[in-house]
Amino acid sequence: MKLLTHNILTSKCLKGVTVGYPLGIVAKEVKVNEVDFNPEFISRMIQKVDWPALCKAAENLGHTDELPPTVVDDYENNEEFLKKAHHFLMEIEVMNGDLICPETGRKFPVTDGIPNMLANEDEV
Repeated sequence: MKLLTHNILTSKCLKGVTVGYPLGIVAKEVKVNEVDFNPEFISRMIQKVDWPALCKAAENLGHTDELPPTVVDDYENNEEFLKKAHHFLMEIEVMNGDLICPETGRKFPVTDGIPNMLANEDEV
């Protein structure tokens, strides 16, 4: 599961959950895979990313090296910033572990890089 995916997942569908975001991460296995850099894609995604949640996720995974704490001004034209954002959003992957609802503590497993966000019938 890429950190870009983590950044958009929520457990709001569960009973009693009002926000369900951001999900906590307890990683058992993390991989860093090289992915082709597409500055246009990253530039468009930055507008949609919750940057503080990305920083927290990276910190939870022990990958805080060189991640700027905030989005820089004129990021669309800052290739160095876009490459750093690309690394954190696209190349760091949780292969196995759990995502945790911040309100209920409900765990959602991540297996082979795929988060299972299916809720039981009695949870919705």
